[in-house]
Amino acid sequence: MAKIRYGIVGVGGMGSGHARTMANVEECVLSAVCDIDPTVAQNAGDSFDVPHCTDYHDLIDREDVDAVIVATPHYFHPEIAIYALECGKPVISEKPLAVTVSAADAMVEAAQRTGTPFGVMHQSRTEPIWQAAYKVVSEGRLGEIYRTMLVYADFRSQAYYNSAGWRATWAGEGGGVLINQAPHSLDRFTWLGGLPSKVRAMTAIKDHVIEVEDVASAMLEYPNGAVGYLYCCTNELPPTNIMEFAGEYGKLQVVGNQIRLWEIPAGVHAYSRSSDQMWGHPEINEVPVEIEPREHGHIAIIRNFARHLLHGEPLVAPGVDGIKTVEMINAVILSGKTGDEVSVPVDRERYNAFLREMVSTSTFRKQDGPDQRITDDVHH
Repeated sequence: MAKIRYGIVGVGGMGSGHARTMANVEECVLSAVCDIDPTVAQNAGDSFDVPHCTDYHDLIDREDVDAVIVATPHYFHPEIAIYALECGKPVISEKPLAVTVSAADAMVEAAQRTGTPFGVMHQSRTEPIWQAAYKVVSEGRLGEIYRTMLVYADFRSQAYYNSAGWRATWAGEGGGVLINQAPHSLDRFTWLGGLPSKVRAMTAIKDHVIEVEDVASAMLEYPNGAVGYLYCCTNELPPTNIMEFAGEYGKLQVVGNQIRLWEIPAGVHAYSRSSDQMWGHPEINEVPVEIEPREHGHIAIIRNFARHLLHGEPLVAPGVDGIKTVEMINAVILSGKTGDEVSVPVDRERYNAFLREMVSTSTFRKQDGPDQRITDDVHH
């Protein structure tokens, strides 16, 4: 059978995991690897028995590379992805697409201009529980959504942040919990609930010696008048991951690996406007949500992308959807740091100027330990 020959740029962390995953995907094969660190590149090449290089141009230009996975630190995603797309090489970018939404825009523009397939590694979409949740919302079972909520609370030690000088810095990451730990949750949140039109946020550094947020909360307003709330942090145990979507005809709640759905056939607002019962409420029925077993995780995205190239299978996580996550991240960071209400879409020029200022005026220096090539290999 035909196989997609993948090249991977960045194999010091998740990239090596993707290389191992490919051994279990019959639709593809690993052709080459690249890393800016010569030792890492050579070790990966030797380990996977493929050619290696230290310049991403050399990998992308290879005739035996059909598609590229970009698994470098996120500041470098746009430069590498755009070069590959302009060479006509399909790309899967690790999350988040970029640090700024303007850079994410440029990646999607390059894909659309060249007609080259582009995906993002938002693999948690493939999990059966989230496929079931998306089906509930997309089929309109909630009716018009009036409220959204996301709580993503996790924990990282100071040792984690000290593991490399770039971690949790404006110059190295461009943000904290929002851009590093929360993107998968934010992707699912915007996938199901859409983007707000206005954001009022608070960001803070509560428990770590870092210069970017380890806590973020925001009130959200949507184009239809709906309201929402999000909270993300890396200083709380046990971990919490909750999402809710409340609409005219029901409420969907996902707590960890549990999903619940309540249906309100008469409609909340319709009942309120028509009933003469002072203390009455419409009938509420909790109903089971069918969860269909399916392949999920990184392997599902890699296989889906290969099948898209081979057979036209629709992408589970198209690159254009990755813009929504970066849009939300930028809006919350900008509002939290300035105290302003921020409109969505975010003013691209304003955010770029803000980030440049944060980087150029930073005086933060941290005591970091030996550099460790580690990554967050967790579905958040």
